[in-house]
Amino acid sequence: MIHKKLHSPILVLATLFLLLQSCDKKPIINPKKEKNLAEIDRLIDLGDQYLEKVNYDSAYYYHNKAKSLCDVKTDNTRIIYSLARMSEIQQNQGDYSGSETTAIEALPFVNETMDPSYESSIYNLLGVVYLKLFDYDNSLYYYKKGLNLKIDKTRKLKIQHNIAVVYMAKHDYNQAIQILLPLTLKKEVINDPAPYSKALDNLGFSYFKVGNPKGIDYLNQSLKIKEKLKDDWGMAASYLHLAQYYKPTNPKLANVYARLAFEKATKVNNIDDRLEALALLIQSSSGNQSKFYSEKYIHLNDSINRVRQNARNQFAKIKYDSKKEKEENLLLKNQKSENLLELEIQKNKNLLLRFLIAIGILSTIFLYYFLKAINKKEKIQTSYETETRIAKKLHDELANDVFQTIAFAETQDLASAQNKETLLNNLDTIYTRTRNISKENSAIETGENFVPNLKEMMARFNTSEINILINGLDDFNWTLLENTKKITIYRVLQELLVNMKKHSKCSLVAISFKKEENFLHINYSDNGLGASLNEINFKNGLQNVENRILAQNGTITFDTKSNKGFKVSFSIPI
Repeated sequence: MIHKKLHSPILVLATLFLLLQSCDKKPIINPKKEKNLAEIDRLIDLGDQYLEKVNYDSAYYYHNKAKSLCDVKTDNTRIIYSLARMSEIQQNQGDYSGSETTAIEALPFVNETMDPSYESSIYNLLGVVYLKLFDYDNSLYYYKKGLNLKIDKTRKLKIQHNIAVVYMAKHDYNQAIQILLPLTLKKEVINDPAPYSKALDNLGFSYFKVGNPKGIDYLNQSLKIKEKLKDDWGMAASYLHLAQYYKPTNPKLANVYARLAFEKATKVNNIDDRLEALALLIQSSSGNQSKFYSEKYIHLNDSINRVRQNARNQFAKIKYDSKKEKEENLLLKNQKSENLLELEIQKNKNLLLRFLIAIGILSTIFLYYFLKAINKKEKIQTSYETETRIAKKLHDELANDVFQTIAFAETQDLASAQNKETLLNNLDTIYTRTRNISKENSAIETGENFVPNLKEMMARFNTSEINILINGLDDFNWTLLENTKKITIYRVLQELLVNMKKHSKCSLVAISFKKEENFLHINYSDNGLGASLNEINFKNGLQNVENRILAQNGTITFDTKSNKGFKVSFSIPI
């Protein structure tokens, strides 16, 4: 039965712990790994729509917004696309340094798993921007990097055309012709009028620059295709080349083409071509007309510089505002994460506190049952020992007297006064011994009668052969001691005196009581036979003495040697 009681609190503890966990443990909701791609795509579409309407500020804003919402680990293609559009917008506004920075920002997001066309678009942008910055070597470097990618043939042909344009800018027209002439013969180029007309135009201009008369035919052929396509942007470029072609030989015709170039460039807002057209008009005009175009060139150039500077500032502001907003959002997210972490820590603390309370409660229950079981066992053992001791006393001290008294009554003439007196003395002895045995095993009074009862108990061991001396018993304030400690002192002294009567063969016993600080010190000594510590049999009651003292957090010391008496000192905390 005891084992079942000891196990039940453990089962309750385990059940309660699982219950606490089930109550507080909520399902963990993993954060979404994917961004709101629909929102990102919506912003990209808005950016493209504004770009088609030549509303560069808005287009730049929405592409930058889309990029900032992208996950740098999973949305690489969308990041590259938006950065490419932003770089293109900055090029169109003449912010070439900003365009370079934006395009380079996209390079870390390029990887081998994506479509190489994304990488190609970035290299192409860098090729254009370095051409505008007159850094021809870098321009060629990035064009050639794009050319080495595994892209479709149409893209490769466009990059080859752009490489030829760089050589034209370097005035290496022969190298440009070596690239452009094969391009004009490829069916992929011929079947696409817009790039075909550009290739013809650049080939014709390159032939013109190297003094080849075939150049004018290519220039005119290109212009006809562009006029048919109503390609105002392309026509502006053709008119500029024709103006340069006729400038040495026919200034008036050069002036006409320069004015046509200026009109088309103004229509499509091609700033660079407008300035180049004005420069040609200045060179092909004279007098007031030349002065007019010069003033217009200066005014336009100043105006363009202001516009471009404003554009740079605007793009920088959009990026700054976006970065600031992102940092603020990140700060808010961090604060939110910190708050969630604090809540989680507090929740864990609460769970731990509940668990500890549960542990405390169940430990108390467990300890209660455990001590109850031990106490029950001790009571059974004590009862058994008491019964054994009483039985032994009855057998050793009382049974013999009763037997002899019975025998005396049966064999002697009780009419005799002397025999009657002897019988009464024997009966009185039996009564006294019976009363002593009863008192030794009866409940101990711990109230006002404790000291008188203690004295009476010790006095019973005082005989004609044994003299017991008591010192300091009445000097101590016994109300300072708890009842359990009084009972312990009573039983310990009783055990010592019983042990003395059985084994000591002493004639003098001294027991002293003394209070020192927070302890009651009791010394017992007799002048009996004594024994070495190894010879002491702790089963004769001394083991109980030691256990009783230690149970009250006291200390006990045995001091004994053969033929030198027996001493015991013990202290009980008050």
